[in-house]
Amino acid sequence: MRFTLKKFGKQGEKTGWTYIEFSEEFIQSLNPGIRKTFRVKGKIDAYEFNGLNLLPMGSGIFIMPINQTVRRRIKKKESDTVEIEINLDLTSFELDKDFVEYLETEKIAFKFFNTLTRSHQNYFSKWISSAKSPITKANRISETIIALSKKQNYSEMIRSKKQAN
Repeated sequence: MRFTLKKFGKQGEKTGWTYIEFSEEFIQSLNPGIRKTFRVKGKIDAYEFNGLNLLPMGSGIFIMPINQTVRRRIKKKESDTVEIEINLDLTSFELDKDFVEYLETEKIAFKFFNTLTRSHQNYFSKWISSAKSPITKANRISETIIALSKKQNYSEMIRSKKQAN
């Protein structure tokens, strides 16, 4: 199926996001009865992906945010048309092993981490896993442990990092 990339203007936390919008009919054929965020896999043009979220926007409409990495790979921008193949992604996300190994040695951070929802735990782990070098990954693990020890969730950690800089 063909879709057009759209971009939010001023839209709260979604300001500036590039996305693909899916109709209620399309979503119900893909995942009947769903009203909350779910994960998909497939292809955008020739780029294969998995683990991308479809987010509910109300009235049965869902969007798939298209981040800069994906836009660069498909060489597309707002108002360009893309070919989409999409299926449910039923695989579960695994937390970064190095992070979990270190986290288990830090009792206060570990205890707070376990109070977070799985999706909020995943924010930390995905940020750590996205590091391009071992040094950056180690720094992110350290920053995360410190934030969790202060009982900060992911967004609070990021905000405090920005304020410190």
